Amino acid sequence: MNKSFWQSGHTPTLLASFFYFDLSFMVWYLLGPLAVLMATDLSLTAQERGLMVATPTLAGALLRIVFGVLVDKIGPKRSGLIAQVIVIAALAAAWLIGVNSFEQALLLGLFLGVAGAAFAIALPLASRWYPPEHQGTALGIAGAGNSGTVFAALFAPALALAYGWQNVFGLALIPLCVAFVVFLVAAKDAPDAPAPKTFAQYLAVLSDPDAWWFMLFYCLTFGGFIGLASSLPGYFHDQFGMGPVHAGYATAACVLAGSMMRPMGGVLADRIGGIKSLLSVYGIAALAIVGASMAGGAASTIALFIVAMLALGAGNGSVFQLVPQRFAREIGVMTGVIGMAGGVGGFLLAAGLGVVKQHTGDYRMGLVLFAALLLSGWIGLSKVKSRWRTTWGSSELTSARV
Repeated sequence: MNKSFWQSGHTPTLLASFFYFDLSFMVWYLLGPLAVLMATDLSLTAQERGLMVATPTLAGALLRIVFGVLVDKIGPKRSGLIAQVIVIAALAAAWLIGVNSFEQALLLGLFLGVAGAAFAIALPLASRWYPPEHQGTALGIAGAGNSGTVFAALFAPALALAYGWQNVFGLALIPLCVAFVVFLVAAKDAPDAPAPKTFAQYLAVLSDPDAWWFMLFYCLTFGGFIGLASSLPGYFHDQFGMGPVHAGYATAACVLAGSMMRPMGGVLADRIGGIKSLLSVYGIAALAIVGASMAGGAASTIALFIVAMLALGAGNGSVFQLVPQRFAREIGVMTGVIGMAGGVGGFLLAAGLGVVKQHTGDYRMGLVLFAALLLSGWIGLSKVKSRWRTTWGSSELTSARV
């Protein structure tokens, strides 16, 4: 990593953003690793289980818009503190009152969606401190907080078996409270934050076709990452008969790969350009997903899902190497809008795989359709790359490689 990176920006804020984002992702994704045990106790069908794990993803996606606007209005630090208080209160209520029905599980999922909105807070908080040539690295590090999904996949099933899945909600409060204090002390809003925009200006951003292209690209990369992360515990349980703990370990291996590749994807995009990096991502991920849908054994399937998650993780970093170059003055709202698209993608993938499983008996058709969508992303990016490189991405307008 370039030494000049650490000499620019504000390292305490960057690390506080990562920590807050990491633990927010842990609880945002918490229902996924607990899904097998919760579905058994609450007598849920495969379709209901899929909807339960997808609900926090959809809620988080929509709330990213709300918190994206709030970031521009009151700043990312105060927005982050508000979001953390809501999530802590919801988990405390679930722990003390209990979750005893499908409807209550969905209600908890809605509140856990606030944790998913951390994306629209942590990334602008870090991004505003760094110059264009370091945006990919800074956002890659802050965005690596999605590694919190690994902690949930690794520890939640074992803790649930030891203490009961209801008590996992109470145990999650311990690290969340630590993160709240760290965020309160270390995070700091950048001094040159853009002025708040009117509602009409927010809508004007959406009239730009590039905004929709970025939403599509992130819908595929992040949606693929979080959608698979939510679905894989149930997938490994259904396809290979794994218990909750072993399904959690297998999922953790896949999620760890994708999480670790996010900052590396940002660094790679800084060096070779986000477009070139993203084109490779779509091709590799599509091939790996198709391979996983056809593989017969657990080991080969896990290995192919790891490859897919590596590619999707790199893609997440690559998309957000490009976004600040194109929408530097609208980074707050654009982070929310693009992040929403990513969450919607994750909801559709997780819920869709549950529907496919319910009606066909396995997941193959859903995985093949997702691979086809990844290829559509490759085609779309190929269509716009020349225009991007000769307009806002030209060397005359930015020092970053596009």
